[in-house]
Amino acid sequence: MRTILTTLTLVCLSGLAASAADIKAGQAAYDRACKSCHGPDGTANPAIAKMMKVDMQDLKSAAVQALSDDEIKKIIAGGRGKMRPISSVSGSSADDVAAYVHTLKK
Repeated sequence: MRTILTTLTLVCLSGLAASAADIKAGQAAYDRACKSCHGPDGTANPAIAKMMKVDMQDLKSAAVQALSDDEIKKIIAGGRGKMRPISSVSGSSADDVAAYVHTLKK
């Protein structure tokens, strides 16, 4: 019985690890698709903000960090305000970017 419980626990944990977002892949996707506007550390690029005449939120802010992964993925897929949808970041890549954004906490 103990062996069965141990085996089931290991199978469940390995399944969670396999489905977990890849933060390194998220950073790479962020660097390709997001960094030019949102900066390397989540601080908005002031030149882009001025050109677009918008006040971009710092991705490290409490408001952004309070968003769920699903909310961040929805913004990536659908855009927000003057931000256009980012079609190059979808599926598991969007999961990875959402997880990476949460590592940018202040």
